[in-house]
Amino acid sequence: MAANGLPARASAGTHTLSQRYLSTRGEDNDFSFEDVVLKGLASDGGLYIPEEVPKATDWQQWKDLSFNDLAYEVMSLYISPSEIPPADLKDIIARSYSTFRSAETTPLVHLKDNLWLLELFHGPTFAFKDVALQFLGNLFEYFLIRKNEGKTGTDRHHLTVVGATSGDTGSAAIYGLRGKKDVSVFILHPKGRVSPIQEAQMTTVLDSNVHNLAVTGTFDDCQDIVKVLFADPEINKTHNLGAVNSINWARILAQIVYYFYSYFSLAKSNPSFSVGDKVRFVVPTGNFGDVLAGYFAYRMGLPVDKFVVATNENDILDRFFKTGRYEKKPMITAAPAATGGEDAGVKETLSPAMDILVSSNFERLLWFLAYEFAETAGMDDEWNKKQAGQEVTQWLKDLKTKGGFGPVYQDVISSARRSFESERVSDAQTVDTIKGFYNNLQYVLDPHSAVGVTASERSIARSDSKLPHISLSTAHPAKFAGAVELALKEEPSFNFTEKVLPAEFVGLDKREKRLTEVENDWQKVRDIVRNLVDEELKA
Repeated sequence: MAANGLPARASAGTHTLSQRYLSTRGEDNDFSFEDVVLKGLASDGGLYIPEEVPKATDWQQWKDLSFNDLAYEVMSLYISPSEIPPADLKDIIARSYSTFRSAETTPLVHLKDNLWLLELFHGPTFAFKDVALQFLGNLFEYFLIRKNEGKTGTDRHHLTVVGATSGDTGSAAIYGLRGKKDVSVFILHPKGRVSPIQEAQMTTVLDSNVHNLAVTGTFDDCQDIVKVLFADPEINKTHNLGAVNSINWARILAQIVYYFYSYFSLAKSNPSFSVGDKVRFVVPTGNFGDVLAGYFAYRMGLPVDKFVVATNENDILDRFFKTGRYEKKPMITAAPAATGGEDAGVKETLSPAMDILVSSNFERLLWFLAYEFAETAGMDDEWNKKQAGQEVTQWLKDLKTKGGFGPVYQDVISSARRSFESERVSDAQTVDTIKGFYNNLQYVLDPHSAVGVTASERSIARSDSKLPHISLSTAHPAKFAGAVELALKEEPSFNFTEKVLPAEFVGLDKREKRLTEVENDWQKVRDIVRNLVDEELKA
């Protein structure tokens, strides 16, 4: 067993170990990597996780590797060479990151004192989602080419990718899948709740296999529709559905890499930090996928002191780590003005990609917490996994039927707090941080990254002053012009076009767009998906 009793296996260094996957809800197990990539969501409604977390016993030897070579070392621990031979995996990785504007792919920038910023926005759509979705798009293509070798017409395996976005996932998925053979991609976004740049990035891609659906609802509504479609037997009889949201395990796998890479970058740039020392990561999050990838890196052996989960005013995660309750609607213990009121819906904020009420990937962490708790009973590993799946199933049932669950057992929340802390950041605090870092450092933060930096400064103030903090910067500030200009409009030296706007965004709003509006009704979405795929296949 790994630290804290979680399942683990040692890295043999030869990458010949076979990795299998199971569902967090206990009914599906013994799946290959290809299975979980193409299926996305388990048939029991759960999310796929590795049956064992590989322990990277030789991780310190990776310190001088390039990003691509490091990605190969990490990913090959989760992908059997019998599924993707080493040469093919290296080629997929190389093609995935050849589109990035930085030679380092994910460069680390020193802001001040013990605060570093991991810039994850150097991919084709200027958002951290590119790191995973360029890789996932190439995986889809690789598996489909192999499945369809020698096949023609209706015998070919066609993948219908359906995803929900609060802004960045959509454009990153589209750019990763546009024009690829045997793939149709449908991205649902909440109408009017993504930034103009984000909407333009998605809707100006006119490839025949790309379809944008504007849903009259919230991101959570879009995410719920996607999950219902994956569970719907009718469309699954006729269409092979695939997932691009971070419910797809390959998304998490790709993001593990930059935790190791940033750690080694810190060691190279900071003489007082040595490989083996601990670091603290601060992650602005809504759907919990980005920070979950760090948790896997930690379980593999990366020396992490804590992960600080940074939320905006949609703070279900912050409330869980502070109270042990996971509830859509906060308990009213003070006046509505102090608690955010009685509205259980999603609040629109300056960091819209985090305007999420239910964090899908949190289910994966819950499974590991439940597994560790089950292990205290002293039973065998299969019993522990079964108990964890049953516990998660009940928690998620209560979330759906009662609007929440908890407080969880004290041992469970104590286990969570060993690895995680959390912070809630308001819009006003986000604006103040954007102003402060521009005035003091001439560095422009997007609002999501500003949430992370605000949480970082709080963490630094209360923790060991010598502990390095790496805050994840998730998007280029030009993607959120409204928030940035709101914060900096009174600064005499600031000009958005000169200081922020990339050439790639100039004139984007003037290009031809293709978009379908649809009601918040999963059956109507299903009909649109089915009809448009059928039209594509006839063309």
